[in-house]
Amino acid sequence: MLAADTQSALLGVYKPAGPSFVAGEGCWLTGDDGRRYLDLTSGIAVNALGYGDPNVAAAIRGALDAGILHTSNLFRTAPAGELAAWLAAHSFADRVFFCNSGAEANEGAIKFARRWAGDRDEIIAFRGGFHGRTMGALALTDRPAYQEPFRPLMPGVHFAEVGDVDGVKALLQTGRVAAVIIEPIQAEGGVRLVAPGFLQALRALCTEHGALLMLDEVQTGLGRTGTLWAHEAAGITPDVMTLAKPLAGGLPMGAVLVTEAVAAALKPGDHGSTFGGGTLVASAALATCRKIGAEPFMAEVRRKSELLADLLGALALRRPGIRQVRGAGLMWGIEMDDAAGIVGRALEAGLLLCTAGPDVVRLLPPLVIGDDELRQGIAILEGAMEC
Repeated sequence: MLAADTQSALLGVYKPAGPSFVAGEGCWLTGDDGRRYLDLTSGIAVNALGYGDPNVAAAIRGALDAGILHTSNLFRTAPAGELAAWLAAHSFADRVFFCNSGAEANEGAIKFARRWAGDRDEIIAFRGGFHGRTMGALALTDRPAYQEPFRPLMPGVHFAEVGDVDGVKALLQTGRVAAVIIEPIQAEGGVRLVAPGFLQALRALCTEHGALLMLDEVQTGLGRTGTLWAHEAAGITPDVMTLAKPLAGGLPMGAVLVTEAVAAALKPGDHGSTFGGGTLVASAALATCRKIGAEPFMAEVRRKSELLADLLGALALRRPGIRQVRGAGLMWGIEMDDAAGIVGRALEAGLLLCTAGPDVVRLLPPLVIGDDELRQGIAILEGAMEC
């Protein structure tokens, strides 16, 4: 085990639990205590391909062997261009901006919206939403406890209720709104699905009132919900979409995808990111996207999604303390009391879970998880509920 003083230099903004992990393979992590742990968190939806994926590893080795890990955006490199082309070809987008995280992607989206909108500078966000902890993204995040210590925040943000079409319409009618931002599933907000009809209504309202529709798919994008992008279920296309977590196979990377109309409003110098789209992360991301984007892979995700839904439905029937089970694809929330306690007891039993608020246990297994591993994970979870 690591000595306590080896962790003392880290800023105390996290509360890490359990062992220090020293190795990983597939859906399993090995701790410095010698135990193996089944991971149903994917590093909070990051490790979509699990640990040690050969395609991602080969891409990283190739970048290392080339000896160019970074050049900055003063110069061109092939991996970033190829990745941008792949994302554009597999989405609504015409142009792509690369950065380093989901929060940074949302910061970029805010700037792009304001640049595009001219003198309109307001943004509509939603109750229960989460868009990051940097200052602009925090202003869009409905978490008073997160916001209060850091006020004043970026002005011009209005919060609406998910499902309240009339409320959004009234805000848009002021003529001051540049953009509306929403997650197709409010992940950190309790794994709450936004109804397709509401997303369709937002698309129509944004078009009518000349505002951008921005979708935060930082956690839902790249196959997590059973389609490449979660908004596909609503049959809509946004003007801007932000990505991050699973994009580079475990390496830090974010992206902002935009239409040509948005891109045309931006000129050199309007935005930047020193490390954005670097050779190493772009190479890993291209391998990740190509693997997840293959239809046989996505078909397997959908099949396993049905199995997980059935397992959770049966669990809810056996456990009356479960108030609701909700989710899509391989992203689920179980609403019940003592979510943190259940997560802690599951850890002791060798299962990694996370919460989404005080009363939701969140499941985010790697997209490569096997059927038996899903069954094993749910069995351990049920055992943790019995204590």
